[in-house]
Amino acid sequence: MGLDERALFNDRPEMRIGRYQCPRCKRNGEYSIRWVRRSKKDRLPPGADEQDRAKFAKLRDYLLRLDEDVTCKACGKKFEIPSQHSLMFVDQLAGLPNDEDLEREITQASGEPDPPPEAKPALPARFTRKSSGWK
Repeated sequence: MGLDERALFNDRPEMRIGRYQCPRCKRNGEYSIRWVRRSKKDRLPPGADEQDRAKFAKLRDYLLRLDEDVTCKACGKKFEIPSQHSLMFVDQLAGLPNDEDLEREITQASGEPDPPPEAKPALPARFTRKSSGWK
């Protein structure tokens, strides 16, 4: 009989932010999702056989989602989180760029210069005059 998976991993709870769209009101929102991080132990537990050694060599750290649904912040309806987001390997996650880096890379690759920062319109004089106090 092989070892239980819990004997090969250390579990640590973790909160991560996820962006999901409510199916009812179609609004996107950021939600705090509970995950458990399963990290491979540094060595095999005693009593492991040859089959366990082969299995242990192939193991990777991963995140397992605990929450199945979230409540929409706009309309209050509970909806299910898409199932394709329930397990993520940590090594794949670490290689993903964040959104800002990705946008910067896309802009650089397009060959277009960075867009100039938006010029804010000047405030009317009535907002920039020195206050004379209440009368």
